[in-house]
Parts: sequence; structure tokens; C-alpha cells
Amino acid sequence: MSDIKIVIPARYASSRLYGKPLRMMAGKPMIQHSYERAVEADLGEIIIATDDQRIFDVCRSFGANVCMTADTHETGSDRLAEVVERYAWHDDTIVVNLQGDEPLTPVSCLKQVAHNLATFDDASIATLATAVENMAEYSNPNAVKVVCDKVGYALYFSRSALPYQRNGDKAVKHFALRHLGIYAYRAKFLTDFTKMDVCPLEQLEKLEQLRAMWNGKRIHVAVADDVPGHGVDTEEDLLLVEKILKEK
Repeated sequence: MSDIKIVIPARYASSRLYGKPLRMMAGKPMIQHSYERAVEADLGEIIIATDDQRIFDVCRSFGANVCMTADTHETGSDRLAEVVERYAWHDDTIVVNLQGDEPLTPVSCLKQVAHNLATFDDASIATLATAVENMAEYSNPNAVKVVCDKVGYALYFSRSALPYQRNGDKAVKHFALRHLGIYAYRAKFLTDFTKMDVCPLEQLEKLEQLRAMWNGKRIHVAVADDVPGHGVDTEEDLLLVEKILKEK
């Protein structure tokens, strides 16, 4: 398998939960819980990428490698690209993106996206999905849907109900997949991505993976071996995830 790195982007200025990476959960800052998931995956070097000195200092205190990045990045992909360039990683390096606010991410998912990207040579990105469970999820614009070809390459991502089923709910029962925000990228793709213009479909859907597809890049999608736990976006999320961590 190609060389593998895990990069954990961490921003302090979250609009919905300010200072989120450093919020305490079960006796540790949230970013440390995410870092420990990466350590458990045992895939390769782990870098926390941040634009804030407070996050930098805390992460160094628990032994993490930290890269201070620019505070002007609009997307997590841009931040990952800076890390790739800063460390001069080889074009074929597989970069697994673990979000700093996803401390319940199963280790199996990190391994799965890395393995799939290494296996599917035509893919620039590997990601995961899970079955849509009901009509409410199917129609929810915050639940991003994806349709794939017969070998798992993405055909389209959308916030709309996808695929549309004219007769009943067969699409939900058999075809509809909800995209999960777990990615592995080839290092060269990340550096190329920063040079691509935002495309019309991305502007409409607010989904940056559509920029990659607009430019002819292939994305491999697999059904996740394990469904990730709840992410942290709000105070309520934090309390829920902390409760789960304490129970574990």
C-alpha cells in the first residue's frame, strides 16, 4: 500500500460552537479524542493542522505533531493541501482526513477509505456512505445523498432526494445512500484541487466534491463497515458525545 498519513484539521473559530476543538469532554479536549482515534488506526504519521496558537499548544502538550497553517483557508481541503506542500509528500501519498469534531469516528472507517483509495487506481478520492433509513432522511437537505455506478464510482452528490423514485419508496429501500464526510485523498489531487475554480454545481449544492467531479476526477464510494457516531456542532451535540465517551 502507498504511504499513508492522517491529517486532522482543527479550527478555533467555529461559528456554532466557538473554541470547539478545545472543549473538554470526558476529561480531555475534544481534539485529543479525535487524535486518539487516529493513533488507534495505526496507519502512519498523524498531523493536526490548525490556524490557532491555542490549539497548537494544547495538541503539542499531549504529544501530537502539529502544523500551523494559514487562517485564510476556505475549506478543509485547502488546509490539507498546505500540509501536503509543507511536508513535500510524494504525489501518491494517501492522505486520510479525520475531522477534529468527530471523536466517535470508527477506526475501521479510517482504514477502509485508505485501503479503498489504494485499491482503486483511477480514484483521486475515496469516501464512505451508509444506507438511507427513511423518507425523512431521504428528503433532508442536510443529509447529502450520493449515487454510484456498478463498481462504486460516484455519479453525483446532492442535497436533494437522490435517486428520485417515481413510484413509491423503492429508492430509499434499495438505492439511496447518505454520504459520510470521511475522505482519503491522493496528495497530488489536493495540490491540484486548490488550483481548480469553484464550479456551478458546487455553487448550487454547496458541496465541494462536485468541483472534483466537474474537473474529471473520480471518487470511489463504499458502504461503511461501521457507521460513525455523532459529530459535534452544537452544545447539545457536545453533551451527547461526552456521555457516549464516558460510557465507553
